[in-house]
Amino acid sequence: MNNLLEVNEVSKSFGDFKALNNVSLSVPKGSIFGLLGPNGAGKTTLIRIINQITMPDIGTVYLDGDLLNPSHIRDIGYLPEERGLYKSMKVGEQALYLAQLKGLSKSEAKQRLKHWFDRLDIGDWWNKKIQELSKGMAQKIQFVVTVLHNPKLLIFDEPFSGFDPINANIIKDEILRLREDGATVIFSTHRMESVEELCDDIALINKSNKLIEGKLIDIKRQYKTNTFEVGLESESKEVLKNTLAEKFIISEANFKSLNDDLKLNIKLSDNERAQDLIAFLNEKAAINHFVEVIPSANDIFIQTVQNN
Repeated sequence: MNNLLEVNEVSKSFGDFKALNNVSLSVPKGSIFGLLGPNGAGKTTLIRIINQITMPDIGTVYLDGDLLNPSHIRDIGYLPEERGLYKSMKVGEQALYLAQLKGLSKSEAKQRLKHWFDRLDIGDWWNKKIQELSKGMAQKIQFVVTVLHNPKLLIFDEPFSGFDPINANIIKDEILRLREDGATVIFSTHRMESVEELCDDIALINKSNKLIEGKLIDIKRQYKTNTFEVGLESESKEVLKNTLAEKFIISEANFKSLNDDLKLNIKLSDNERAQDLIAFLNEKAAINHFVEVIPSANDIFIQTVQNN
């Protein structure tokens, strides 16, 4: 089976509120899967169902080919958005306790914790209480506890919350390394730049319904509009702009440039090619900038939700 997780036609209601409406997802093995959507879309409900915190009204979930059951708890690592460490407990004491809940022996837990504490340079935190740590420091501890038992499936809900850019980059690199070591990751966030950096596949949920799902690169191809961002050097910018407006759909572009260029977005028809545009522009001006406008994850998110 190529998918580690299969969610099949899952629905969940709380009273009259429909949290999930017939949602199906396939999470490929060894991928980082972005679970996206506005606040209240149904993402957290789905994550809770996968973690068996709540159960679906209808539908099924399969993990690695088997119907989801209580024994799968040890195959999943979950880092929730709302952190759950006990503030008055010492870091080491709490980490050992939580590791043993995931099935590790005390000696094995100590060995793995030493590895991770050394790796993240947090060894001197062992005897500190959680309440003595900053939010970002506590977040590192919870990250370690989440991944310590080497689960098949890791679920990170806003994992970079509370981190400065340096520590966010450290955790990002660790997530990528975990994927390279064979873990499958579900990554839920509102930080679209992180989606661009990390995710192989995405799904977008809005108002309890799944709107899109697939490989991020394929979805970008579906949403691109054959538009090119150009910077043109010309002594007669207005004349050039008018000439281009007669032949193409143009709009003002906004990008940083070292030159005093005419900056435009130029949209081609489906049967026009970039090579033809370049040839036409070369006859009219010096081309200092030429880039195809590829929709970002943020563009896709906003456009899809607004259209829905």
